[in-house]
Amino acid sequence: MSSLPENPYNPLAWIVGEPKIGAGTWIGAFTVIDGSGGLTIGEGCDISSGVQIYTHSSARRCVSGRRYPTVDRQPVTIGDRVFLGANAVVMMGVTIGDEAVIGAGAVVTKDVPPRTVVAGVPAAPIASVDLDGDEPRFVSR
Repeated sequence: MSSLPENPYNPLAWIVGEPKIGAGTWIGAFTVIDGSGGLTIGEGCDISSGVQIYTHSSARRCVSGRRYPTVDRQPVTIGDRVFLGANAVVMMGVTIGDEAVIGAGAVVTKDVPPRTVVAGVPAAPIASVDLDGDEPRFVSR
């Protein structure tokens, strides 16, 4: 049985490419962190178990019977203090703003503004993050 690549964040995460990962970011088990197309993850993020972040797609290559010879790649940027819930998927080319919350199982196909809570498939805004005061609140839209 082959072993997983070395990971200073979690020995049960699969990290490829050379993602830039900010200080204080936590990465859970059974995650796929694809930095092959360019990936920046900010400081203080929590990436829950089972999260998948993709910076590539081979869909066009596959459906063309390899006539389209390229694996498409676009960078992903995740801001500071972003929470990604269990089993969320972030697709290539997406930017997630600071202090956003990605719900469990969400599939993020479009940019997420700062301090926005998204959920669902495809992910859509459901609340805002309110950091006024000592206790963060999620304010429904």
